[in-house]
Amino acid sequence: MTPRKNYEIPQDCRYSRTDEWIRSEGESVRLGLTDYAQSELSDVVYVDLPAVGSALTAGESFGVVESVKAVSDLIAPVAGEVREVNQELEEHPEWINEDPYGRGWILCLAPAAGPEETDLLSPDAYRKFVEERSGS
Repeated sequence: MTPRKNYEIPQDCRYSRTDEWIRSEGESVRLGLTDYAQSELSDVVYVDLPAVGSALTAGESFGVVESVKAVSDLIAPVAGEVREVNQELEEHPEWINEDPYGRGWILCLAPAAGPEETDLLSPDAYRKFVEERSGS
């Protein structure tokens, strides 16, 4: 039997079913890939970042992340305008693997008002969601 993987799922974030996290920071939210997502992708080698000022639509792709195993779309968990992108990921895409909730963040956005956030999972609900998919 495979040992259970204990994924990091911070309590101060909300989670999408496409494995992105958001963390409120005043009037903005910071966004990135979850520990589970980076683990499934394996070694991240490239991240396609949107331009500052871009409008993101909840549930739609805003870029891609490439790893040694796969290319995956990044899906916006909430709608909003991109205020900042983590330019450091161009030189250090591995930060998504090493510190997905810290220096591996992808972007900051000003969320649009709307009901999209109700679709986000609490940390406990996301943990259960991951366990169901990973069989742990």
